[in-house]
Parts: sequence; C-alpha cells; structure tokens
Amino acid sequence: MGAHEHKVAVISGAARGQGRSHAVRLAEEGADIIALDICRDIDSMEYPNATPADLAETVALIEKLDRRVVAREVDVRDAIAVRTAVDEGVAELGRLDIVLPQAGIARFNDAGSYEAEAQAWDDILGVNLSGYYHLIESSIPHLVAGGRGGSIVMTGSTSATRPVGSRGGRLAYMAGKHGAVGLMKVYALALAEHWIRVNMVHPTGVRSGMTMNSAMEKMAADAAAGTSGEESWIAKSRNLLDVQILEPSDITEAVMFLVSDKARYITGEEIKVDAGFSLL
Repeated sequence: MGAHEHKVAVISGAARGQGRSHAVRLAEEGADIIALDICRDIDSMEYPNATPADLAETVALIEKLDRRVVAREVDVRDAIAVRTAVDEGVAELGRLDIVLPQAGIARFNDAGSYEAEAQAWDDILGVNLSGYYHLIESSIPHLVAGGRGGSIVMTGSTSATRPVGSRGGRLAYMAGKHGAVGLMKVYALALAEHWIRVNMVHPTGVRSGMTMNSAMEKMAADAAAGTSGEESWIAKSRNLLDVQILEPSDITEAVMFLVSDKARYITGEEIKVDAGFSLL
C-alpha cells in the first residue's frame, strides 16, 4: 500500500513539468488526482503553454498506475471555473486531502510598450497569485468537511528569496511569488485549527516549458552578446552547486516530504530546493 492510498490531490498546471511530475508521483503512492491546466496560450507570454495533448498524456500516465483522475482545462484566473472544477473532482473522487497550487507563467524579455507590460503584469499576477488564491479557497471547504486535516504545498521560486532581474515581466513574477509567500503564512495560521498544513517550496531553475523555450534562449543570447543590458542579473542567476538546471522530480521529492506524515508538524515553512542559488 502506498503512503497516499485512498487520498485525493488537486494540482494546477498538471499537464506538464512539475505539475505532471507531482501528479504521477502521488499516483504511484496511491492517490487519485484532480488535474487542472489551462491548455492554451496566453497572448502576453513569449512561450507556449501546455496543450490538451499534454494534459491527456498526464491522464494516461496516472491511469497506467491504476489510479483515478479527473482532468479539466481550466484557467486559474477564473475563480468560478476553478471552483467548479474542484467541486466536480471531489464529487467524483469522494474527498480531498492534498492541494498543490503550482501553475505559473513568466515573461523574460521586454514587452515593448507600457500597455503591453501592464497586460503581462496583470496576466502573471493573475496566474501566479490570484490563481493560487482561487485554488486554495475552492479547496478549503472540502478539506475542512473531510475532518482529516490536509496539506497544501505552494510552488514558490528563488525569486521570492532574493531580488533577481529588473522591471517588466520579471518584476511581476517576483511580486507574485513574494505575494504567494504571504498567502502561505496567512493560510497556515488560519487553517491550523483544522490540522491543515500549508507550506511552500522554492525551486531554482527547473527543466520545463517555462525555461526550455526560444524566449529564454533569446534572453541568454542577448546577454552573452551584450545587447540586452541584462548581463549583471543573468550572471547572478546561477546555482552554488554545480548543476545548471534541476529536473521536475527534484522538486517533487520535496513536495512528497511535505505532504507526508513525516512532515506532520511542519506548517508555515519555506523550503528551498535551489542548489544554493539563494546564497549567491
């Protein structure tokens, strides 16, 4: 029997990357999954989001493990859509125990005008901060009603541990991640009476659709050529340990610890999985 047999987890951004990794690992330990992802692009972003085919692949990987899965194409900026998806998932799977708000977007290069930058700001905060709020608020009634406690683990970033980057999309990303830390601490205080633990994992760069794309390649190339004015912050964006980028599974292991009984007395904490990035 797996450590999470008979439990149910809801995960945003589940179609690929860290979200898929978390979903499959939890399924390996016996959990059923509510998998949410927008599965379409956001115009202000420079790289493609996951697709319906990506979400279908996540579903197939979970079902291959003989676990149940409810998958929904949901924009986490839409509070009603998130609430509906969570309610439908719990109705079908019977309960809710684990909540992983981890859908996120970023913009790396300048958008070109104030209006475009303002739209990117709204979109990034909408996904990276409001999206967390919507998923957690939609999940709390089910966690409380279950009477078994629960665990919420939010995906943070090293952008919430020290300032890196400049204005534009990177400023919005950093603001969203700092805001998410505040959410985590307030929820940890508010939900402790129900034995619902709330924590956050701060990854350094992780191999994913967000980091492995043409926009990121352009940013690095411009910095190397000295044409972007961003050499200083890119030079600072490195890990202390000799690893260029982490794998999604590296973050999943930290999440698995935090949602387990081994971490039953840990709440309101930020755990860095950053290869020493925050020390530099």
